[in-house]
Amino acid sequence: MSPTETSNTKREIQVEIPVDEVNRETESLIQKYQKLARIPGFRRGHVPASIIRQRFAEDLKSDVVEALVPRYFRKEADKQGLIPVSQPQVTDLHLKDNEPLRFKASFEVMPEVKVEGYKELRAEKPEITVTDEEVEQSLNGLREQHATYTSVEGRTLADGDYAQVSLDGQPKDGDGKPVHMDDIMVEIAGKNTMPEFTENLRGASAGDERVFDVVYAPDAAEQRLAGKTFTYTVRVQSIKQKSLPELDDQFATQLGEFKTLAEVRQRIREGMEAERKHTAEHEAKDKLVAELVKRSEFEVPEALVDRQIDVRLERGLRALAAQGMKAEDIKKMDLNRLRVGQREQALQEVKASLLLDKIAEEEKIEVSDEEINGEIDALARQSKQTPEAIRARLTRDGALDRIRNRIRSEKTLDFLYRQSA
Repeated sequence: MSPTETSNTKREIQVEIPVDEVNRETESLIQKYQKLARIPGFRRGHVPASIIRQRFAEDLKSDVVEALVPRYFRKEADKQGLIPVSQPQVTDLHLKDNEPLRFKASFEVMPEVKVEGYKELRAEKPEITVTDEEVEQSLNGLREQHATYTSVEGRTLADGDYAQVSLDGQPKDGDGKPVHMDDIMVEIAGKNTMPEFTENLRGASAGDERVFDVVYAPDAAEQRLAGKTFTYTVRVQSIKQKSLPELDDQFATQLGEFKTLAEVRQRIREGMEAERKHTAEHEAKDKLVAELVKRSEFEVPEALVDRQIDVRLERGLRALAAQGMKAEDIKKMDLNRLRVGQREQALQEVKASLLLDKIAEEEKIEVSDEEINGEIDALARQSKQTPEAIRARLTRDGALDRIRNRIRSEKTLDFLYRQSA
């Protein structure tokens, strides 16, 4: 019987399982039940089939359905050339003694994806420039990292000095967590130093203790301090002066495999250019994919969107855990609301993935075993494991296909980007 097409991605098929097959499965199950059933008045393994049928009628029915429905659903779907991408929803189940088992199954299939006009897509290719000022700024950052601090005796803190301090901060209204820090450097009158610290520490000597309030703006960068007033007790441990290394060839040799400052400047320039080129390329590829999706209207199976929402949520929750969010706080999050918020982006990603697959098919873009091996070797180096162990784990998790698909998508994107020039 041909499938009922309820939309481009939804199908419904009717399946009939011959009565002989239903009876055979029922008999086989009765024998299993006879071996295991414990019924008063009968020895184990000697319960008559008629008693089993009577006592376990509903269990038998449910076991017959569990054993036969998935098998015959797959068989019928294969026969009709349908590849389900979702679990089937079974309805209209008919199961009576000495009658065929009948049911309907509705499920989703891949849409027919037509991709047109991708050869006309054009990407912006901005000019990548790095100014001399930017190189010098980066070089000065390196110089700051190599600064040295020497102690100053016999005088008080003045502008430009660094106070090495330990501090305790208490929220004035009792709302908020206390702050405690040891051995931090405060630059007196520094551009990143809060005015209250400069005003209260200027003129202090090593060993002095100062107590003062700091009022934080509502838009302060650190969330826990924003809009609050803290009372700080600051102990000055020592007064330091900062010295920066001279910008010369000797400084270049401290930075690694460089002989001259010119080589350092060249490396900085190349690094900045490569980073900007990578960012520009990434943005251009994102725009190409967005344009491709915009031009292609087709229905997407809900099962694929749900799967992509799962991927996005898992990625987001892992990132929150890595940033230090506690497991109990993650559990309190409203996952249903988060799922709804992820839906539109997940839909776009699934569409993009299906379109890139279609282009890869049209352009015969494939992934070689060498490319997969390269990926496995890189993962092995990162995790300090053998490539064999990584391959075994990826095979066990069914992740090799995901890696192959990702590489194929990246190659297809590279193809789109190059031909859009």
